[in-house]
Order: sequence, then structure tokens, then C-alpha cells
Amino acid sequence: MYQLAPSMLSADFNRLGEQLALLEQCGCQWLHIDVMDGMFVPSISFGMPVISSIRKESGLFFDVHMMVEDPGRYVEEMKKSGADMLTVHAEACRHLDRTLQTIHECGMQAAVALNPATPLNVLDYVLDKTDMVLLMTVNPGFGGQSYLSAMTDKIRSLRKKLDEAGYRETSIEVDGGINSETAGLVLEAGANILVAGSGVFKGDIPSNVAQFQEKFNQRK
Repeated sequence: MYQLAPSMLSADFNRLGEQLALLEQCGCQWLHIDVMDGMFVPSISFGMPVISSIRKESGLFFDVHMMVEDPGRYVEEMKKSGADMLTVHAEACRHLDRTLQTIHECGMQAAVALNPATPLNVLDYVLDKTDMVLLMTVNPGFGGQSYLSAMTDKIRSLRKKLDEAGYRETSIEVDGGINSETAGLVLEAGANILVAGSGVFKGDIPSNVAQFQEKFNQRK
């Protein structure tokens, strides 16, 4: 399953409803929503009221990325707000296993995010509770950064790790510096869900989406 997950952080908030509708018209099924608290990452973005508001108008799959300290505090509220998948950072969870279990108990899919310098072995004892792994391909907190080339090998290593452990259906999402040029690189390495901000929202959205879809078609 290949998916493009446009990052709402890069959208034009004066035209947010219009742009989300356009994404659906272009065939997008996912929306990546970054929640930042100004502590785990320097930036502050948006929270439950914004997610609840757009949930009423959008049929997209809400892929909510929690870049916050102790994200387990917000699991139930995120479910009520309309999240379909909740991604938590291993670095921010005191009890990662318990947090993933709570996400599933609330009826959402659960994902673990890893910063660029975080080793893959932190996943060893939670893969049975993980529907997706998000590899940050930039240091989190700001949009518009360039892809870190060292992450290509990390993607490849994760794909091998998942396959050998019997978790071939677990998705690998990548986030940071993903555009029409780097898309082929990360897909070849084993990623199947691509988060793109300016790569989607900067310029002509339908044309940008089509370029990603062409990359997916080349992998099928």
C-alpha cells in the first residue's frame, strides 16, 4: 500500500477547507497532521479544536503525528477529535508499550516515530503493537528542511528488520524533505507512506500530487 500523506502544516490556512477538498479530488486518502507543543520540538502548531473542526468537513484518513512530551496524556482526546492513526515519538514516551496499547484500546491505529539519531532497536519489544513506523528524515520541528541522506540506509535497515521479524505488513512512513526528487529514493529503500508538505502545497497542488502518484505507479 502506497500513500501520499500531505502535511497540513504547509497548507494555506486561509484556504484550508478548499485545499483539503482539492486533495480528495486529486485522489489523496491521507492527511498528515503535526501536533507540536513547543517543548518536544521548538515550534507550536495546533491541537484538538483544529482537528475536530476539519474532521467535520473531511473524509481523509487523519494521520496525527504527536510531537509532544508525554503524548499518552492526550490519546482519548485525540480519538474524540477524529484521529484515525496516532503516532507517538519513542523519545517522548516514558512507557511506550502502554501508550501504544492505549491507542489501540481507543480504536485508533498506533505508530511509533523515531528521530534521525534514534536507533532502530528501541522498536524491538513493541513491534507487535505497531501498525506503522515513522522515520523522521529531518530533525523535527520545522518545515522546509532538506532530506538527510544518511536516513536512506536507516529506511533500508528498518524494512529488513520488519521483514525478518515477520512484520511485512507494517508500514514505513518517512517525514522530512520529501519531494518529487527524493520520493523515488525512499520508496526504493522500503518506505511506502510519504509525508510531503511544501512538495504538495507549494505551487500547483494537482500537478504535485500527480508526480507522487507517478512514483507510486512505478513501484507497482
